[in-house]
Amino acid sequence: MKIPKTINRYCPYCKKKTEHKVIQAKRKTPGSAHPLSRGGKIRTKLRGEWRGHGNLGKYSKGAMSKWKRYGKKISKKVDLRFQCKECGKMHTKRKTKRAKKVELK
Repeated sequence: MKIPKTINRYCPYCKKKTEHKVIQAKRKTPGSAHPLSRGGKIRTKLRGEWRGHGNLGKYSKGAMSKWKRYGKKISKKVDLRFQCKECGKMHTKRKTKRAKKVELK
């Protein structure tokens, strides 16, 4: 996807249409995942519970071995930030599109 480096957009701070500089920000995960942390282990264990009665072993093999992510997304949503050239404030787009590669031209 090709995006221009400057674009005319509505600035919510100036309350008028001004020229904006387009910046692509790296998407951060809200607190990167730790699969072996206490919460991660509990979620893994809970995935295998609620199946039948009694002791089903440490993680109840069926839930862990047959667990697959079908229909997995292959691209990430683009995080574009727009900086107003008049007031210098930055805002983002609410609805974004998925893209494998983004190029600012």
